[in-house]
Amino acid sequence: MILNKEKALKVAEFLLQIKAVKLSPNKPFTWASSWKSPIYCDTRISLSYPNIRTFIRQAYAEAIREHFGKPDVIAGVATGGIPQGALIAQELGVPFIYVRNEAKGHGMQNQVEGYFEKGQKVVVIEDLISTGGSSVKAIDALKEAGLEVKGLIAVFTYGFSMAEKAFKKADCPFLTLTSYDVLIKQALKQEYIQEADLASLKEWKKNPDVWSN
Repeated sequence: MILNKEKALKVAEFLLQIKAVKLSPNKPFTWASSWKSPIYCDTRISLSYPNIRTFIRQAYAEAIREHFGKPDVIAGVATGGIPQGALIAQELGVPFIYVRNEAKGHGMQNQVEGYFEKGQKVVVIEDLISTGGSSVKAIDALKEAGLEVKGLIAVFTYGFSMAEKAFKKADCPFLTLTSYDVLIKQALKQEYIQEADLASLKEWKKNPDVWSN
């Protein structure tokens, strides 16, 4: 779910401006999953631009207040959700914790790091959502630790149906500041891509595995 159309377009504009997103339908990128993709997205680059970083932080905080209410704690998902989460926790004036990809193999063997109490309400912060797998894994870890997960919010989503199914199965609402659909619309407006590129870009979102082949 996109939070605000006007802000979604502005976030997309910022991501394109700082080259946090690159679109290349004719020379696709290769993901770690071996998928071929016409888009490369690294929202962490926004952290290097104070004005954009502030806009995104405030958009996150506003969305959290509006949709989830003020939580007891903010949890960032490693690794991209950690810096964003810390900034948002500061904005909201609440504690911050983070979730590792997996429990440490030494020491306290924690997967959730930081101080929290069982029963506290938590909002989870991601940088982007692709298949939803890593996000749901973090949500499960927080629930197992005794926290009440109110929802998850990210800067960007590719809008894959598999991600929506994963969050539905996890019984966790999720929101994003912008999306793949909004981004390609903004990219066309800024002449970053051409009208002729749209069909291929839209087809990739529908069937990324087929498109890759």
